[in-house]
Formats: sequence, C-alpha cells, structure tokens
Amino acid sequence: MTEPGEWLIYRGAGEPHGGITQLPPPPPWRDFAGRDASSDGSADRRLGGYRHEAELHRPGAEELEMINAALYLRRPLLVTGSPGAGKSTLAHSVAHELGLGRVLRWPIVSRSTLLEGLYHYDAIARLQDVQIAAHRASADGATEGGEHQDPSADIGSYIRLGPLGTALLPSEQPRVLLIDELDKSDIDLPNDLLNVLEEGEFGIPELERIADRLPDGEAEVLTDDGTKVKVKGGRVQCRAFPFVVLTSNGERDFPAPLMRRCIHLELGRPDHQRLATFVRAHLGDEAARAGNDLIAHFLERSRSELISTDQLLNAIYLTDTAAPAGRDRLADLLIQRLDRPR
Repeated sequence: MTEPGEWLIYRGAGEPHGGITQLPPPPPWRDFAGRDASSDGSADRRLGGYRHEAELHRPGAEELEMINAALYLRRPLLVTGSPGAGKSTLAHSVAHELGLGRVLRWPIVSRSTLLEGLYHYDAIARLQDVQIAAHRASADGATEGGEHQDPSADIGSYIRLGPLGTALLPSEQPRVLLIDELDKSDIDLPNDLLNVLEEGEFGIPELERIADRLPDGEAEVLTDDGTKVKVKGGRVQCRAFPFVVLTSNGERDFPAPLMRRCIHLELGRPDHQRLATFVRAHLGDEAARAGNDLIAHFLERSRSELISTDQLLNAIYLTDTAAPAGRDRLADLLIQRLDRPR
C-alpha cells in the first residue's frame, strides 16, 4: 500500500526535482493528446462519458417511453434533472443505437442567441478579402474593361451553420441535436426557439438577398460538422425533423408555449446502478468495483447535500490511481458540497 505522501508529485520543499516524469497518464476525460481533429474528441473527454456511457446506458421504462414518444411525434424532448442524472447521455445513447451519427451539441450560456445556433456570417472577413482582392487588382494594373468576379459568388465561404442550423439540413435520417442546459440562457432564447422548432426551417438573409445572382440560386456553406453543403434560395428546410434534446437542471421555469411543443421527461437522482455505470464507462469495471463504497457514501451524502457526480469520478480516479492510503479523507476533500454557506 502506498504510504501517505508518497503519491505527491509537488512536495512543497522548495528543491527542484524531476518528479513531473512520474506523473501517471491523465484521466480519460482530461486526455488532450492524440486527438483526431476530424472527430468529436470533446465527446470522449467531457465528464459524462458520452460515447462510452451511451453504449452502457439502459433507460428506465418511463424514460424509454418518452424518448420514443418524441421520436414518433417529431417533437423536442425536454429533459430536466439534477447534474449527473444522465440528461446529456440520453441524446448520445439514441444516436449510438439508431446510427444517427455525431451528436450536434449546442452548449447554452447566458449570452447565447438563436442566431448563434443557426449560423454565423463573417462579414468582416469577407470585407477584408474584398479589399485585398481590389488592392491586388489595382496593383496589377487591371482595367475597367477587364473581367471582374461577382463579389457575391463566394459569399458561402463566410457562412458557417451552427448546431441547430446543421440539424435542420434536409436529410433522409434525422440528426440528433443536444441543446444543453437551456436554463442558463437569457430569458428570450426559449421563446426565440419556438418558431424554428415548430416550422423546421429558417432563412439566411445574406443569401436570400442575392439568391437570384447565385449559380442555380445555390451557395456552398460550411456545416457544424466541418463539411460543405449547398443551400438553395437562402433557406434551410429540414426533411426529417431532428431528434432534439433540451436539457435543464431545473433552475428556472420555461414559457408555456415552449412546454406545449415539447415532450417533458423528468429524471430523478441517479441510483447506485447508474453511478456505477457512469464510473465504469470512464474507468473500467475494476475501478467501479473498487469505488463501490465511495459510490454508496456519495449517494448517502447526496440526500442532504448538493454534490456533483463529476466530483465522485475525480475521487474514484485519484484514490484508485495515486493514493490508496487515506483514500476516504482524500475523497471527502474532493467531494465538497456545492451549496455550503459562505
């Protein structure tokens, strides 16, 4: 058994040493090395184990029925519950089982707007490129009678669809869109979402104004996936309505018009089995077995304290990897209540 203090890399002695070479590999959700730039590496790294936990996720009967109701009715699924209850994993589980590709994720903050979710037009970059091209043409001695490219022809190069905009592209199979933590948004965003989620389409004014000057009325734009697609007439219209999961920690109420348009699923506190699955997805079966007592202690504390499953995962990883001695004390240091009075 490791003696207390032996696992310390930084010792606070003021003497330089090469102890950093003894640092073990990082936990999976903090491993930034060797990522494929073309993949959604954040899905593997984020606490919640989206990709791995999705394979192990086994929904309860009510959860299963509400997911299928949303699929049948082509309605957004509003999932509320405490942090760590598995709200985000649900979206990845559906995408994994039904083969619907990468989950399009839109993390919401207080500054998020509907336009951000739909698309971004980089007008400044386009203006700069037009000015550079004009300067080069002048320097090359171009004449007024020379050939000039229509400046509207390349406008699509400056437009990138957001997660919501990409989810609404016409396709035979629906995409899965995760609008994460909607309750963090500005008060107007839930209402702003109503029309787009109801109609399944939106316009890009920058393209609509010049559609008649574009070849076949189409412009090639970049998607949230990093691929290029053609948008005709400046409008994006879905063919198969995406499976939209809106998550909320229950910190606020949403307007009645939004609630009417959603299927609502309330997830309770995670039980021992779900927490064990959460640990197993990230750290493997052995770590889940070794941390069984920490999981039980976490559940006991969670009845009266606001604590996070992220903290549980940190505690199990560190006590299993580095500090077997004094593990209970270290676990308590890492799992601190979040609602502690200041």
